[in-house]
Amino acid sequence: MARTARSRPNEDPATVTVDLEVADRDLLLRLTGPGGDLLRSIEQEWGVSAGVRGNQLLLRGAPDAVARAERAASEVLAQLEKNPRLREADVLRAIRTLASHPEVRLGDFMNEPVLVAPRKTIVPKGVAQHAYVQAIREHDVVFGIGPAGTGKTYLAMAMAVRALSENKVKRIILTRPAVEAGEKLGFLPGDLAEKVNPYLRPLYDALHDMMDFERAQMLISRGAVEVAPLAFMRGRTLNDCFAILDEAQNSTTEQMKMFLTRLGYGSKAVITGDVTQTDLPEGRRSGLADAAKVLDGVEGIAFCRFSDADVVRHPMVARIVRAYERREARLMAEREAADIEADRLEEGALETDTAAEPATAGEATDVAAPEPEAADVD
Repeated sequence: MARTARSRPNEDPATVTVDLEVADRDLLLRLTGPGGDLLRSIEQEWGVSAGVRGNQLLLRGAPDAVARAERAASEVLAQLEKNPRLREADVLRAIRTLASHPEVRLGDFMNEPVLVAPRKTIVPKGVAQHAYVQAIREHDVVFGIGPAGTGKTYLAMAMAVRALSENKVKRIILTRPAVEAGEKLGFLPGDLAEKVNPYLRPLYDALHDMMDFERAQMLISRGAVEVAPLAFMRGRTLNDCFAILDEAQNSTTEQMKMFLTRLGYGSKAVITGDVTQTDLPEGRRSGLADAAKVLDGVEGIAFCRFSDADVVRHPMVARIVRAYERREARLMAEREAADIEADRLEEGALETDTAAEPATAGEATDVAAPEPEAADVD
């Protein structure tokens, strides 16, 4: 669609106004959002005034800010034109991405689908997701660490399904620790598969979201897709496969080492989790947190970290994550302050005890011995 921009001066020489004309009125409405909600986002991110007149987007403010806002609007309009399925949430995410990463071009990742599924086309939804997908393409072992809702497992699953469909691997292995999330479920009925199935349900859900149910069931029955608890990986060698370990923060250090050493020839492994949401018993160290320290810098292994800014679920999820992170930061600062105070009191107590110690038996004294009296001489 034709888009033209025209700049004109204002009475205030420090500001300019740009009229961005969009031939397709519906495209402009998708950019501005219902009730102009997305216009408010443009104003907040770049510090400009934004409005609509006819089929024109009006941007007013400092020249540099207006120029950045105009470029961002043009890029988002181009993506809306190419992809009619983009939702309001996608547009908002694109606006925020361009505001926080001015050097980025949306086409660099939004025009490169990770997977074309029957019901949707899966593409990275931000800079962090794009870097994550690139890391999976270029490395044999990738760790995706960050809060829930950032697409770590979903994108890894999409990459696995694509690799299987392109015959780059022979099977997909999906696994996660069978750890209860803070509640005791007791003895579950059924055979072994039925007992562990509730723990693996999220992996099945993601798989069925990317392929028809019948095809997914056929691949599972043939063994081309295997969904199993982490404990079942012991003693195996995983050749020519794409293995995904989900909820890795609930693995122990021994389990993490066991999983990583299963990797065979022609295989990839993606490990995902959130180190702040471990459900391990008190005193057990998370295998994910341990691996992040032990394996950092090892050739062939990539670490991709996500933050609340990368959450792609309901906007409320990002606010919830930030609230918990603030609480954790405050508690950590309080613990550190308490440790420093305890160390100071301990040092003071030691100095007091040292000053109060009596002289030991082996120490010399400065008291002179009395001289003998002179004898009487007749």
